[in-house]
Amino acid sequence: MKTEKLEFVGHAGGILAARLDMPDGDVRGYALVAHCFTCSKDLMAVRRISAALARHGIALMRFDFTGLGASDGEFASTNFSSNIEDLKRAADYLAEVREAPRLIIGHSLGGAAVLAAASSIPGIEAVVTIGAPADVAHVLHNFGSGLAEIEGNGEAAVSLHGREFKIERQFIEDARTANLSVRIAALRKPLLILHAPRDDTVGIENAALIFAAAKHPKSFVSLDGADHLLTRAQDAEYAASVIAGWSSRYIGTAAKGLSPRDSGPILVTETGHGRYQQRVDAHGHRLMADEPRGDGGTDTGPTPYDFLAIALGACTSMTLRMYAEKKELKLDQISVEVDHIKVHASDRAECIDKSAAVPRIDRFERRIRIRGGVADAMAVGFTKDRGPLPGPQDS
Repeated sequence: MKTEKLEFVGHAGGILAARLDMPDGDVRGYALVAHCFTCSKDLMAVRRISAALARHGIALMRFDFTGLGASDGEFASTNFSSNIEDLKRAADYLAEVREAPRLIIGHSLGGAAVLAAASSIPGIEAVVTIGAPADVAHVLHNFGSGLAEIEGNGEAAVSLHGREFKIERQFIEDARTANLSVRIAALRKPLLILHAPRDDTVGIENAALIFAAAKHPKSFVSLDGADHLLTRAQDAEYAASVIAGWSSRYIGTAAKGLSPRDSGPILVTETGHGRYQQRVDAHGHRLMADEPRGDGGTDTGPTPYDFLAIALGACTSMTLRMYAEKKELKLDQISVEVDHIKVHASDRAECIDKSAAVPRIDRFERRIRIRGGVADAMAVGFTKDRGPLPGPQDS
């Protein structure tokens, strides 16, 4: 697994710290995780789950909410609603620099946040919660006697997991007005609920309430013997293996060894990020298509014309390699440069749109370079058996 440090702008304008854990091999898809209340992206359970998912081909981005971990901002000024906004910004950032997340995972209060946010994040196809509360106000019991002080004085310092945090009244008011059950009912995305039966922080009854509120397809898996924070390595590993297996139905696997006919059509789908970004599923290979920023896109992938040029160049190079092998010609490297330009047509009859005031056609030019092991006889051989090479040749 390879880990990259990332930064992006949160809801309040501060810089939020993130890490992207990448598989060593092929990437099945991208996921985003929201950590538990007052935790951070570096919580051991989150790191273990991320590492385990990477072994299953899932790249996962984990980040610190505003005011927590290595992120900027004041925790006291945040609330459940601001966490949702940070989550959306994280998804937008991941879509911009890599690919829109298709899987979103939330632990504890982070689980409540993903249930509330998933419907408004483009590209999300599956949702996972771990030890999540069915009611955001559930978190308020952690404040103990400090709750009355917060309500009376507007703020108070409370001790959470051995650390002191300042909590403001607006946090309480926001938590009490968050109608999570309505958002769960409107989610309408595949949902996996993971919960420990003996969770003494967020009781198992919360999983039952979430399951009852959600629409199918929905699944529940018991994390028997685990605690709320999944502090045992085997519990985090088990949760990750369940998530990887369950999510494969929704974020796809590589179709190894299948012909194009066996592996189905290529699927191109709008992601909802920007005006033109498209997600391409080419028989298990994940690609993005987009337009340059100057043309209204976000420049996160090749344009449709780029893909045509890629196809022409790749096909040309592969065909030459197959021919060289057949003729036992020892070539070091074949490369093909492809240029695409718009050309004013001199003959209107060649233009499809005859009503156009200035007819134009598309022109692709190939420049083929062959390095090493090329004799003059080779060019003659190509001309004799296959016709002239399609473009200038460097030897």
